Amino acid sequence: MSRRQQLLQLLADGRWHSGEELAASLGLSRAAVWKQLGVLRDQLGLHIHSVRGRGYKLPEQLELLEEGIIRSALSDDTLEWVSQIEIHDTITSTNSHLMEKGAGNIRTGHVCLAERQSEGRGRRGRNWASPFGSNIYLSLFWEYGLAPAALSGISLAAGLAVIRALRQLGVSEIGLKWPNDILHGEKKLAGLLLEVAGEQSGPSRVVLGLGLNVRLKESDAETIDQPWESLSRLPGGATLSRNRIVAALLENLVTVLAQFEQNGLKGMITEWRQYDLFDGKRVVLQMGSRQIEGVHRGVESSGALLLETADGIRAFHGGEVSLRRLD
Repeated sequence: MSRRQQLLQLLADGRWHSGEELAASLGLSRAAVWKQLGVLRDQLGLHIHSVRGRGYKLPEQLELLEEGIIRSALSDDTLEWVSQIEIHDTITSTNSHLMEKGAGNIRTGHVCLAERQSEGRGRRGRNWASPFGSNIYLSLFWEYGLAPAALSGISLAAGLAVIRALRQLGVSEIGLKWPNDILHGEKKLAGLLLEVAGEQSGPSRVVLGLGLNVRLKESDAETIDQPWESLSRLPGGATLSRNRIVAALLENLVTVLAQFEQNGLKGMITEWRQYDLFDGKRVVLQMGSRQIEGVHRGVESSGALLLETADGIRAFHGGEVSLRRLD
């Protein structure tokens, strides 16, 4: 564990710590402690209060992610699938990190978590607000014997896994927006970004990225250009442990990804439609400068959206397509 991580753990309780106390705990000089505090400010974006005679403290207590706590909450079946759990203080992007590792360097079930992302990404190139220690930024690697084209419905399956996990944790009144957003009302709570690579006939490698707002504050969300929500503002979400949330997510994601190779999305469509907030509603699809209006009639096993238009029911796949409800 680095000095930075040791200092972070000491400050995570949100209490005052004198410079002398911190220096003694870390085996450093007071000047070295001051330098490390600067690293926390500059590299992790943390605000650290400093008062002469009292010392240093974070504005509030932080629950840091810990591999041991996460693993202890996983079932034996899930532990068999989870090959490794990496936890980073800061990283450009958990998805990019696993994509860069490439084939042969990691195995199915490799998990990457971060307390902060400097270049977090959502669908269609959007930035994902990623303040330190506030949310969950998770990526999971999976390898399939299937061709990439056979994985077109996997993002919907992953979204359903997130819904299952949150409902198991007591969070209700949440739903899905095709293809891979988790909403509370009309506000985005979580989003998925799946990246697939592989040979035309297989095998395929999937990196599934998830961003979930847990304790997102107004001050950290100023750059978000769409309505958003955070678990901390929802009934049943304010007191949830981030480590417990990660464990629940992994339990359900691993189950869904393991089942997908055998059954695809077909056996999950009924349940997916149960949580689809737009099913049966008038919607508009935006595809570049083109708009198509119609009634949302569910999804196919391929993951395509079924839209009832004046020309009949048509299927549309994800990618550079956005969906919104018509009032």
